Amino acid sequence: MINEKYKLTLAFIGGGNMATALSAGLIRKRCAAEDVLVIDPNESVRATWTEQGTFTAGEPDAQLSGHRVWLFAVKPQAMKNAVLACRPFLQSDTVIISVAAGIAATDIARWLGEPDQPCNRVIRCMPNTPAFIGCGATGLMALPAVHDDDKKLAEQLLGTVGETVWVDSDEQIDAVTALSGSGPAYVFLFLEALIQGGIEQGLSSQQARKLALATLNGATQLAGLSPESPATLRERVTSEGGTTAAALQVFEQQQFHATVRAAMAAAKHRAAQLAAEFS
Repeated sequence: MINEKYKLTLAFIGGGNMATALSAGLIRKRCAAEDVLVIDPNESVRATWTEQGTFTAGEPDAQLSGHRVWLFAVKPQAMKNAVLACRPFLQSDTVIISVAAGIAATDIARWLGEPDQPCNRVIRCMPNTPAFIGCGATGLMALPAVHDDDKKLAEQLLGTVGETVWVDSDEQIDAVTALSGSGPAYVFLFLEALIQGGIEQGLSSQQARKLALATLNGATQLAGLSPESPATLRERVTSEGGTTAAALQVFEQQQFHATVRAAMAAAKHRAAQLAAEFS
């Protein structure tokens, strides 16, 4: 049972994958299902939420006014219309949290407010899909006028699904997007390559998958627990003239580091493009 002292009313605008991931940590841990409203035009999406005991709606209506935290989890191209549709129901104490990639906090504040008085209680965050299992990584930034209590609330909410890091600007949130927001896809791509490589070297698909998963899991846990840098840990695995050295030489020849950095730069650049396209 949720303690009334910590009662929270939360509305998800957009009930897709990211909202589902976040709800895994929030519902019944930070708020009760009946304190959650999910607004999504897709009837099948709403049905899934209704099964959990949440309230749902196909579009914003008066019940939105009774939910203190609005968490926008829609795609960047849909963000402006979603914000404008919710604007009539904004209250003086509403806290706005956006997970839309590339959409600047100042733009959201402008859409919600008046030309000479934007709504300044806007927090941007960029979680990632491991939030589904409580192992997410989220970057957060807040407009200067956001109260410390509201920032603490946002940190607590996102902290239920993993680690949180505060940054200072929209540009840094775009960097978070390039690192941890898109990062799971990079890891899955590397995992695909490891499994395929194992199969090509004579292992069964089941053997290759089990070994690849255990290797990535073990290596990341070791890096997280060790006081030493990843570079030092790598050097300790690498014997001169050995098998690991031979493999790493190929990575270096193929400019592995440069490729990863270029991929992240492309992701950050695309986030900036989204801001320009949909602001």
